[in-house]
Amino acid sequence: MEKSIFYHAGCPVCISAEHDIVNLVGTNNVEIVHLGENRSRIAEAEKAGVKSVPALITPNKSVLHINYGASMADVKG
Repeated sequence: MEKSIFYHAGCPVCISAEHDIVNLVGTNNVEIVHLGENRSRIAEAEKAGVKSVPALITPNKSVLHINYGASMADVKG
């Protein structure tokens, strides 16, 4: 099974959502991508349809925007 990808920017909303996602699906089933620390993956997130973070990309490529931490424009700075 392909992993989900959880994109976030490190804000308190994102960190809280990260903990919840990991608790729900397990660390082996999700890749965590901190876009503030790994800026090279911003374009990848946008191409996948991420409009704001935190967001989860499911194995079938659905984008689930979770709460509202920051827009992608804010992440890009």
